[in-house]
This record gives sequence, structure tokens and C-alpha cells, in this order.
Amino acid sequence: MASRLYAWARWMVRRRRWVIATWILLLAVVGGLGATLSGKTSTQFTIPGVEAQEAQDLLKEKFPPAAGGVVRIVVAAPEGRTVTDPEQRKALDGVLREAATVEGVIDVSRPAEAGAVSSDRTIAYADVRFRDEAPEVTEEAKEELAAAVEPLRDAGMQVELGGSAMLPQTEAGGPAELVGVVIAFVVLAVTLGSVVAAGLPLLTALLGVAVGVLGTMFVSRFVEMTGTATVLALMIGLAVGIDYALFVISRHREQLADPDTDWEESIARATATAGSAVVFAGATVVIALAALAITGIPFLTIMGLAGAVTVLIAVLVAVSLLPAVLGVFGERMRPRRPRRKGKRENRAPGSWGLAWARGVTRTPAVVLVAGVLGLLALALPAKDLRLGLPSYASQSESSTQHKSFDLLTEGFGPGFNATLITVVDTEGIPQNERQGAVTQLRGALVADRNVAAVSPPVTAPSGGVVVMAVMPKSSPDAEATTDLIHRMRDRAPEIADAGGALYVTGQTAMAIDVADKLGDALPLFIGVIVLLALVLLAIAFRSVLVPLKAALGFLLSVGASLGASVWVFQEGHLNGLLDVAAVGPVTSFLPILLTGVLFGLAMDYEVFLVSRMREHYEHSKDPAEAIARGVSSSARVIVAAALIMVAVFGGFVFNEDPIVKAIGFSLAFGVFVDAFVVRMTLVPAAMALLGRRAWSMPRRLDRILPDVDIEGARLPAPAGRATGPVADEEAPRREPVARV
Repeated sequence: MASRLYAWARWMVRRRRWVIATWILLLAVVGGLGATLSGKTSTQFTIPGVEAQEAQDLLKEKFPPAAGGVVRIVVAAPEGRTVTDPEQRKALDGVLREAATVEGVIDVSRPAEAGAVSSDRTIAYADVRFRDEAPEVTEEAKEELAAAVEPLRDAGMQVELGGSAMLPQTEAGGPAELVGVVIAFVVLAVTLGSVVAAGLPLLTALLGVAVGVLGTMFVSRFVEMTGTATVLALMIGLAVGIDYALFVISRHREQLADPDTDWEESIARATATAGSAVVFAGATVVIALAALAITGIPFLTIMGLAGAVTVLIAVLVAVSLLPAVLGVFGERMRPRRPRRKGKRENRAPGSWGLAWARGVTRTPAVVLVAGVLGLLALALPAKDLRLGLPSYASQSESSTQHKSFDLLTEGFGPGFNATLITVVDTEGIPQNERQGAVTQLRGALVADRNVAAVSPPVTAPSGGVVVMAVMPKSSPDAEATTDLIHRMRDRAPEIADAGGALYVTGQTAMAIDVADKLGDALPLFIGVIVLLALVLLAIAFRSVLVPLKAALGFLLSVGASLGASVWVFQEGHLNGLLDVAAVGPVTSFLPILLTGVLFGLAMDYEVFLVSRMREHYEHSKDPAEAIARGVSSSARVIVAAALIMVAVFGGFVFNEDPIVKAIGFSLAFGVFVDAFVVRMTLVPAAMALLGRRAWSMPRRLDRILPDVDIEGARLPAPAGRATGPVADEEAPRREPVARV
């Protein structure tokens, strides 16, 4: 691999103008398509085949009005007044008449007629039902409806909007995310010792991310995609794009510190060595994200593929555009020589990394045991992990969705926002027995210990489908609500025996079904990921023990990150600091997503660290010295790369979307733990205990596995500074230029 990338990089450098122009043209084309032909992203996470979705499909087919999206207008009377006072009632009636004229609206309920007034008459709600399903309700219609309720505010009433059609779009790119990029630039400047050199990773990463994200937006025109998929592509693409460029540029400037090194030769060798590690590490991220498809869950598959394509683009940028850009800067990338020598200048590069490695390997068993116990302690809260999807309570406290949730809870009890929809398909039940079967079912539901109320049965105009709303006593995120759904579904055999079918749906039921499906898929996905790690690292390092150690470290990182996520989002610690609006179950697809993404990123650091160890071992055959030199030569870059990823992911922690917030936190925490605790501490300790055995490979397995050279062992010997022209129309200039 290294030899081919060496020749490839030389080709890129000598045709740098064409390479840069090609990438700019690609950005223009993809950007134009993404900006003008993008599709509408979904705000709902659904899985075909789960019961809640089957019920929705049945309603859409046989009772379309019941399947339409709803905007719920929630009103609270001014202090000392009620919503039934003449002035307030007149204002509300006028607004509801106006709401009925909004395009797509097929029905508007009246609070007094629907029993939608609280017992103290201070809070009421009206449901505005649309013809289309919730994800299809247009923003224009919702904006028109929001404008229609303004007279209620003029009358002194508080008005908030909720309902299934009001799920907010996931967005990124705010000030918090920008802070992460600024921190990344500062880390790059300190690490590379040059503002110009620090700008290159950001420039190339932003170009790659723009191509990936805009391409994802264009694809959303043809496939259903959640807004989270685009944010995930931005988040991961930006982090790995900066890191991959950092690895290559850092190696390039390290080589250019030797004044006899030709800059073109240095670009080629940096791309061949660090670039090989980038390609291999990037491949693990791509495969891990694409492997989300094995869950069989469409929205998760799309998210994984969107992230995988963006990472693939980041790899291509690092081994094609970046060498070309470095070729443009040429001699100017050579580090400045210090004018005066002092203690800092005389200190060997990477000396702190060398001291750290020797400190860790001095008592490796103690370090290993202490580190493992610490990570297990962090993972301990994960034993209470509960999965779900955020309710409106998790939205920002300033959002109208959160305020509507609070008003409804205050006026009608905590279970009102968890209302479940019971759908009974009665077509197979004899006509004279249908009413009796439905009446018996309703009586059983009313008698349940966690049911506050059950609405009268509503039969579809065409007959054959009966719908009842069931209001629990517990909140949407409560475990008691999940237990109620299971008890309701346990009555399905009774209806089936009569010839019908029973389904339970609604937002709460859908969230629970999605969580159950994802929870069932998690063990299989983790097994595939661990097996993938073993195979890829065995190929990379010609070893059996190194992959085993890496996989165990990865599992510790995932466990610690999940434990921290449970501690914050489920148990409610640090809510004020992180601006978490409400505690609740962990986002249902977070464990699978975290496993896939963190696996790829953990393998990045594993490959960059252990490849330098193996590089030194191949030359010295001294395992202890190889560990020390490997950590010494890679510590600065790995620490910088980890800090950049933590900064980028951490910026998304302050996004208002609770799903993006949870993803950003878990990835930032997971990368921090994996880089600083697992890779920089536990890996050297484990390698010290393994000694020469770390690099052993059974002969039969050695013959089967392909030989991939990612350390550049078979590259030609380094050439000195060239004095003649390059045989190309763009020969690099040799005259003295300013250095950075």
C-alpha cells in the first residue's frame, strides 16, 4: 500500500493545479445539486414491521383521517381568568375558524365539545388535523397556523403548539459548533507550530465535508432521510477530515525538519506512511458505519451510509487534494530553524511522550489494572440503560413544544402526553359480535391500574376499524408506560380468537417499539464490529494479540461512554451545565451509532500508534524500545487529534436538538477516554506485558492473510535534496523562499 501511495502522491504533486481544480469543480457541481435539488428530511424515526408502524399503515389505508398529522393548539387563560370566559372563548372560536382554512386541514376539534378543558378551566387544547401524515405537513402550513393563533396572545392568553406534526427539524452549524472549529484551529496551530500549516487541515476538511454533506442533501431527494443523518455526516466528516490532514502534515513537517530532505520527496513519503495509516483507519470507519445496515433498520442504514460516504471523501481528500495543496506551498512548509538555542530547543522532539511511555511501562501491570477498573467504574451506570426517543419534554425549555408539554401535564396529568392509540381491525369479526368485543376490550383497558381514561370507540366511516385513545397515569418516558403497552398488547390473542386484530400505536408506542428493535440488534452489531476489528488489525500488524487487546480496549471505551450518557441524560446529572431540558431514556439508536462510530475512531488511534511501534520494532527488534519510540513519535499528534475531535463533537453538545446533544456528548466523551486512557495509557502497558509475543503470528494464518505494508518498510531509501528540474511541466522551484 505504501509504495503505491508514494507513487500516487508524486503524481498528485506534479499535477497539483489539475487536482485542485478538479476538487473545486466537484464541490461546485455537488454543491449546486445539493443546494437546488435537495429533498425534505424527516423528523420521525420509524421502522417498518413493528406493531406501531403496522397500525399506522392500517389507519392510513382504512381510516385516513386518523392517520393524519396533528398540530395541537394549547392555551392557558390569563391569571384570574378561565378559557371559558366570554372574551377568551370568543377569541378561541375565531382562531379555530381561521385554523380550519389552512391548506391541508381536514378537521379542527372544539375544546368544550371534545372534553379538552382542564378541571379548573384554565387550560384547554384543540387538535388541528391535517390530511397528510405528520412528516408530510408542510412548513408553510405550520407557519400559517402559527400566525393564525396570534389573536389569542393579543387577548392575554398563553398559546403553545404541540402535536405529532410539530417535531422540529434537526439543524447544525450554530455558534456552539463554530467554537469547536476555533478550538481545533488553536490546537492545530500549537501542534504544527505554524498558522499557515494549521489552516490547511481546516481548509481541506471543510471542502471534503461540504462535498459530503451537500451530496447527502441531494440524495435526500430520492430516499427518505432524517435530519440527524446530515448532522452526523457533518460531525464525523469534520472531525476525521481535520485529523487525517493533521497526521499527514505533521509527518511532512517532521521530515522537513531535516534540511537535506527534498520537499517533494517528503510529501510523497508522508502520504505513503501517514497516508497508509489514514487509508487503513478510514476504511475501518467506513466499514463500521456501513455495517449499520446489518441492523435492517432503514433510517439507521441511511445515517450510517451518509457518514461512511463523508469519511470516504475525507480519506480521498487526505491522499489527493492535500498532497497537491502541500505541493503548492512547497518549501514554505519547512519549519523555521530556531534562532537561539536554549533548553526548549535542545529538548528532543517528543521527549514528553517518551517520558510518558517509560513511566507507563515501568509498572505496566499496575497501570493496566488501575485503568481497567476505572473504566469499568465509568461503565457501571450502563447496567440501568433504558432506550427510547426524546419526547417534547426533552426539547429546549424555550421551545413551544416543551411549553405545550408542560401545560398539558399541568392541566391533564403526566399521562396525557403519553396517550396511546388502540386500533382494532374488526373485519374478521362477525358483524353481530363486533360491538361486544370492542366493549369488552374497553372495559378491560379502563380497569388497568395505570390507565387514567379511555375515549369512546370511534369507528371508521367504511367500518372494519375501531380506534380508542388510552391515557396512562404515567409520563411518556416512565417505565410504567412501557409496561402498560405490553399489557395492552397481551390482549391481542383475545381479539384474534374473535377473528380480529389488535394494535397499539401513537408516538409513545412507536418510540418503545423502535427502542426494542434497536436493543435486539445491538448484540449482533457489536459482535460483527469486534470480529471486524480482529480481522483488520491482524492484517495490518501481522499479529493475533494486538487485535485482541485493541478490541477489548474498544469495548471498555464504549462501556464508559454509555455509562456516562446514562449518568447524564437518564439520571439527570450535569443537566444545568449541559442545558438538558429533561431526563429520560437514552436515545434508542445511540448505543448502536456510538459503537459503530467510536469503533472506527478508536481504530484510527490504534493504527497510528501501533504502526509507529511496529515501524521501530522492525528496525530494532527491541519491543521495549519500540513501545517507547512509538509513543514518543506519535503522542503529540494523537493528543492533538483527540483534542480536535473532542472539541468538534463537544460543540454539538450545546445543540438544542436532544438527539444531536446526546450524540455529541457520547462521542466526545468516548473519544477522550479512548485516546487518553485506552490508547495512550493501557495500550503501552499491555504491549509491555506482551513483549515480543505481541508481534507473533501463527504461520498458517500468516500465509492466509494479505501482506499490507502501512509502515512504508518497502519504500525506496530517502533521496536527498534534488538539484535538477523535475521532468514535468510544473517543476518545483528551488530558489529560497520564506518558511513557516
